[in-house]
Amino acid sequence: MLNKLRIATFNLENLDDKPGDKPTLAKRISVMRPQLLRLKADILCLQEVNGQEEKGKPRRLLALNRLIKDTPYADYSMVSTKTKDGKQVYDERNLVILSRYEIVSHRQYKHEYAPAPLYRKVMEKIDEGEGEEEAERVTWERPILHARVKVEGETLDVINLHLKSRRPSYVEGQVDGYSWKTASGWAEGFFISAMKRVGQALETRILIDQLFDEDENALIVACGDFNSNLTEVPIEAMRGDVENTGNEDLGGRAMVPCELTVPETSRYS
Repeated sequence: MLNKLRIATFNLENLDDKPGDKPTLAKRISVMRPQLLRLKADILCLQEVNGQEEKGKPRRLLALNRLIKDTPYADYSMVSTKTKDGKQVYDERNLVILSRYEIVSHRQYKHEYAPAPLYRKVMEKIDEGEGEEEAERVTWERPILHARVKVEGETLDVINLHLKSRRPSYVEGQVDGYSWKTASGWAEGFFISAMKRVGQALETRILIDQLFDEDENALIVACGDFNSNLTEVPIEAMRGDVENTGNEDLGGRAMVPCELTVPETSRYS
């Protein structure tokens, strides 16, 4: 019986190997590799892993392979997000799951459970008259990565996600270089980003409920960069606390924030 399982999540902040990048990949590896080794993770969820190209080959995670070379992680099972055709990784901000244990299946989700909502921008091109006449789809950029890991005879569902940042989304006609023309334009951009963040959280919660529908005793862990605090809407949406649903029968499906069991000073590497 397994006594301890160490699961870690790490945003690698656009890990790449582009010519002229500063700091260079070698410099970043010298800093990040010791941190990853100290984690001693059995399962490692990564965000913002960029893909690299070689002539005549599909885009791959070459920079990540260099980072984990000559470490225990190099021998781990690895899955990542891929483009729609499934032939190569995205050029930017891939999600990756590394596991000491066998990954028996994996899948990614984007608008499969939560269709992109319709929204009509009110501040777009406001200087030229009215805002948008027609509502447009608000889509989030990053999918959810889900892997099933076989751990000592048990199945663990690992969900890796990177919610939309707090940076306001673009509103045409409201941005002047690096500043916003109006506070209202900034507010609408901030609202749209929040909509994307909560939309991703909703899709994650629907996935979690589907896993519980399949197995009421499912073992599920959701990791990643949530760009939200515990008491903010995206996290509360994923948690499904009884205090929010008012339904005690759903208590077994509530997700428990692991960080609450760790002293605040020890929560981050």
